[in-house]
Amino acid sequence: MKLAILSRNAKLYSTQRLVEAGRQRGHVVRVLDPLRCYMQIAPGQFLMRYKGKPLTGIDAVIPRIGASVTRYGSAVLRQFELMGTHTPNGSDAILRARDKLRCHQMLAGEGLGLPLTVFGDNPDDTTDLLGMLGKPPHVIKLNEGTQGAGVILAENAAASRSVVEAFRGLYANFLVQEFIAEAKGADLRCFVVGDQVVAAMRRQAGDGEFRSNLHRGGKASPVRLNDDEIATALSAARVMGLGVAGVDLLRSKRGPLVLEVNSSPGLEGIEGATGVDVAGAIVDFVVAGVRPRARAPRKAAPRSPARARKLTKA
Repeated sequence: MKLAILSRNAKLYSTQRLVEAGRQRGHVVRVLDPLRCYMQIAPGQFLMRYKGKPLTGIDAVIPRIGASVTRYGSAVLRQFELMGTHTPNGSDAILRARDKLRCHQMLAGEGLGLPLTVFGDNPDDTTDLLGMLGKPPHVIKLNEGTQGAGVILAENAAASRSVVEAFRGLYANFLVQEFIAEAKGADLRCFVVGDQVVAAMRRQAGDGEFRSNLHRGGKASPVRLNDDEIATALSAARVMGLGVAGVDLLRSKRGPLVLEVNSSPGLEGIEGATGVDVAGAIVDFVVAGVRPRARAPRKAAPRSPARARKLTKA
């Protein structure tokens, strides 16, 4: 089977592991830089080219689209979908997950637990907006930020107002959430593949830091999830329409709370902490979802004159 991985950097751990897992299973795997893919769009004529050559015969594509190229990368992925190529995460699902506000609205609409969240636009409403959230500390985060970037902890009301005003001055889209003190700087990364949580780890923030991202000094360890946490992670991925997702949860007095749903979760931290072959699970899931391509009927070989004469005499 021919698999493609949409990734800007073939040397990244996650990309390399997916290539390795695919080839170990006998598949042909190719890494495509989404920014080098270009397309023709016409009714019934969805074509894709890559570095001057046509892209055809790809059975499935695994998107590893970075946040900085979300718009173009999702357009490339959508073109593959229109060409009949299978993908575990559709372009629309990725766009939903990358928009934190939309994601939270959809999850809340399904009754999933979330940190209390507020969102507004007019500066005149800032005081009342923060009042809806309750007493500080408050967590202020960019709507489309990733990997902990653009996330600020404001420990008092004056700091919250200052950060909100600063973000508005930059015309940035952001939302404000309650701070879950009982989580104690830790969260759970649940790696969802299909209808299973194939691996989970607990990430603990470093000293003096409230963000638990591993590249910001967080420490990872394997964790055993309870039934509520598993159900919440699976439901969050389902609501977003993602077949492969990294669902981040907080343990709170109210039960598990969804912090974020990541459509391109990294593999290095989760595989290193748990020892689970997550890349292999992804490849197996993707391959299982590929529908056999319809083949044109074979033409009968023309009969030789001698064979035709024998049939006539008979």
